Amino acid sequence: MDKPIIRPVEAFPMEQQDQTVICLRDPSGLAPDPMVLGMGAYFLVTLFDGTNSTLDLQAAFSHRFGEVIPSEKIRDLVSALDHAYFLDSPAFAERVRGVREEFRQSPSRPAALAGLCYETEPSRLRAEIESYFERPNAPGRDALAAPASSAAIGSLAGLIAPHIDPRRGAAAYAWAYNELRRRERPELIVILGTSHYGGGPELFSATRKHYLTPLGAVPTDRAFVERLAARYAGSRGGDLFADEMLHRNEHSIEFQTLFLAWALGVEGYEVAPILVSSFHQMVRDGERPAGNARVARFLDALREELATERRRVLILAGVDFAHVGRKFGDSFGIDNGVTERVRREDLALIETIKAGDPGGFFADIAREGDERKICGLAPMYMQLELLSGRRARLLHYDIALEPQTDSLVSFASLAID
Repeated sequence: MDKPIIRPVEAFPMEQQDQTVICLRDPSGLAPDPMVLGMGAYFLVTLFDGTNSTLDLQAAFSHRFGEVIPSEKIRDLVSALDHAYFLDSPAFAERVRGVREEFRQSPSRPAALAGLCYETEPSRLRAEIESYFERPNAPGRDALAAPASSAAIGSLAGLIAPHIDPRRGAAAYAWAYNELRRRERPELIVILGTSHYGGGPELFSATRKHYLTPLGAVPTDRAFVERLAARYAGSRGGDLFADEMLHRNEHSIEFQTLFLAWALGVEGYEVAPILVSSFHQMVRDGERPAGNARVARFLDALREELATERRRVLILAGVDFAHVGRKFGDSFGIDNGVTERVRREDLALIETIKAGDPGGFFADIAREGDERKICGLAPMYMQLELLSGRRARLLHYDIALEPQTDSLVSFASLAID
């Protein structure tokens, strides 16, 4: 550990006792607890790239702050970070092996964010979700009294819902899942979620595991997922289960299963949870994803499998839109001008979604180099390819401001008939 390496984790400023500190957080959950660092310690951590020794770190610290930091303090910092699993080290490798084995043996995927982003006790959770209907620009409490699952209205082909923290995206979730509960119930729901932490060779990751929620276990159609995986592998597409552990702490599907359990219960339907990793390289190369061999093979496998289905199928995308501001690497903060620009450009992009145009959707994002960092790009594109030509309706659009990080996230709910 003479030349420590920090793992890819989130680092964001926060105020603590009238001082700015940096909070390290591992979204994957492999480092279970966040860690708060002073600015001096954080400066050192930014140099933990595997090339700097203790002497190098001391020299850099002295140059930056004009004082000498004892080697013991650096070793203490390294030890604390390693103990908390923030470093790429033998301790972290052992942690990964243990977590992977525990997840492999579990028949279900736990509700990772229960108690953090939503209530864990069922009655309080139901009350919390129902309160979302009373938020500004939400459907209103009267919508809850309307009969659910009306066959006369027909079924939805697709649904776009947010994956932002439910308490920030409350109205958008209410619009999306109120629309679902008003329609004829789907029997198979293919959930396409953004994979925030994928980065390996596999673009698609499925799981056989049921998704636990405080309202019960949302059942995964294991037979469907196994058949899909076999089709994909047979076409030289890849291994849908190679990165299954990405599901362990990923919220983009967890939040959808939570609202499905609220809107539909946990019986009478099954889900196929699939995480879709970044298409950023295709944006950079100007390569339409349908022309990419891996994407084309997965689309073919999924289309072929769905073609044999006699059940009512819903394609559900758990996605957000723009991520703009200092938290997301931009050199500028958020003001009214930036917010209105994001709104205008998002709504223009939504027009291509409403038209059921996957090519236009991708072209709009690629033309700007994904400047707004649309984190739902990949799953939304896949959904649009599967439902190409079907018209969508915008149910709700909103922007969540984050003043403490000078950033914003935008999101929307759309129904595809």
